[in-house]
Amino acid sequence: MSTLSAIKSDISTLSSIQITELFEYIGQLITISSMEQDLQKDCKEKHFSNGQVCPDCGSLHVIKNGKVKGKQRYLCKDCHKSFGDLTNSVFSSSKLSLRVWMEYAKCMILGFSIRKSAEMVGVCVKTSFFMRHKLLDAVRTSLGVGNLEGIVEMDETFFAESFKGNHRKSKTFIMPRKSRKRGKEVKLRGISHEQVCVTSAIDRNENIVLECACMGRIRAVDLKRAYNDKINSQSIICSDSHKSYIQFTKDFALEHVRIKTGKHKNGVYHINHVNALHSNLKEWIRRFKGVATKYLANYLYWFKWLENTKQDKDVLRMRTLVLDSVSEAVDVRQKQYRDRPPVFI
Repeated sequence: MSTLSAIKSDISTLSSIQITELFEYIGQLITISSMEQDLQKDCKEKHFSNGQVCPDCGSLHVIKNGKVKGKQRYLCKDCHKSFGDLTNSVFSSSKLSLRVWMEYAKCMILGFSIRKSAEMVGVCVKTSFFMRHKLLDAVRTSLGVGNLEGIVEMDETFFAESFKGNHRKSKTFIMPRKSRKRGKEVKLRGISHEQVCVTSAIDRNENIVLECACMGRIRAVDLKRAYNDKINSQSIICSDSHKSYIQFTKDFALEHVRIKTGKHKNGVYHINHVNALHSNLKEWIRRFKGVATKYLANYLYWFKWLENTKQDKDVLRMRTLVLDSVSEAVDVRQKQYRDRPPVFI
């Protein structure tokens, strides 16, 4: 029996739902193949969106400097350094093809673990880890903190401090406390220095701010640092009755509507959207079975990016993720991940 006949025979045994899923999958493969041809050029244009400048000194005095393995090289006439189309991007010095990166972007959109993503694209777990955080570092730089206006709901949520991935045998890291047993989080009751405070805000246009603010209970100074120049002066802040929000709104001369304890809303003013945001964030991040505190900021921006693009089809989101990852110059060398400190706003 020929291969084609065998395929036809196998398809005939599928249900109508399975056939529909198969055709959708084939359609995605065709789309990815056609997209790959233009994506290289699109990545170049996105990376040089502010002009063809030297990534080292920012000079515009740049000339072509031949090709290496079919890829164009450039030379800066001021600092005399050579660079390529995607230098200082996620793809610089990568031996993986653009198609592999696209397939990995799809795994991230689907929220797969590092290990499962490695299996899906055919790389080792260590490579999968670096691919994920290279993309997330670039997306975090591209997205920025964001801006808010109109009715802005504010609150905070907490994650247990985690040193996941650090082992007692490590020569470069010393645990500041004893390791917790699996399934255990914090020892102290209530809000304490063992928890990372994530300040969050969302306006009625679904603009989102999610930032690691501090350890333990939030203060007005932490809110000022997180939201400085990020909120329109005519905005109305909705929050609970915590005193830090009272001081924050006074300092920024913002109108403040407080939702009293035990109440859910005050007319059109409520914090239901930010509470729903917390619920969705906690549910989404639970699949990773814990996130190291030093990488938590990356995961917050990953979730934020997914929320911003949730109306788009997965194929379009895949392309958007790849292009967003090259829109800004970033340092993605592997050695910088080893001793990375936690990222607070």
